[in-house]
Amino acid sequence: MPRQCRIMYLGLCDYVKAYALQKRLVKERIAGKIPDTLLLLSHPPVYTIGRGGTREHILVPGEVLEREGIKVYEIDRGGDIAYHGPGQLVGYPIMNLRRHGSDLHKLLRMYEEVFIRVLAEYGVEAGRLDRYPGVWASYDKICAVGIGVSNWVSYHGWAFNINPDMKYFSFIIHCGIRDKGVTSLARLLGRDVPDCEIVKAVAGHFGDVFNLQLETGYSAAELSEAVGI
Repeated sequence: MPRQCRIMYLGLCDYVKAYALQKRLVKERIAGKIPDTLLLLSHPPVYTIGRGGTREHILVPGEVLEREGIKVYEIDRGGDIAYHGPGQLVGYPIMNLRRHGSDLHKLLRMYEEVFIRVLAEYGVEAGRLDRYPGVWASYDKICAVGIGVSNWVSYHGWAFNINPDMKYFSFIIHCGIRDKGVTSLARLLGRDVPDCEIVKAVAGHFGDVFNLQLETGYSAAELSEAVGI
């Protein structure tokens, strides 16, 4: 039988507040106080640099970042530098990985599988590339993935490009990969796709891939109390 997973769509959410919420939920999941939980949201423009990254992969000077309102954070996920901003669907699964195989490589493949299935709904053939985590349409990345784990509970997750402003990717060596491109669903389809449509598709495929029964959870009051969202 599918296990329970609470899901919450936060809309546009400050990165620092969302990170604080993740850390709180990780502690609660480790303690067994909450079930597996999926946060879906987007962020104001921000670059995050994982443990394998470097600020040298930012290609513009600080005054450009300041003018564009882009913040930079060095964080505790795997991977290199990534962009998060409006027009993306970011997902943070807080899951007990002992219930999902205790295998980090498998976890990444399962995240990728969610978006390969989502894209197939739109007639987009997508897949994986050797040595490069994420989901690719030909040689252009459309979904970045990066994970953190604490006591076998996951956090961080993915950033799926629905219709972001693509100029922000030109300011960095995205994911530290110099010879590949970046794309979005809107660019591939030649039209916009409503965020709510993507949220529904992602939630459905996430539940299927991880054999989880998704239920709406967390009231606005609970989240506000947690980190002031």
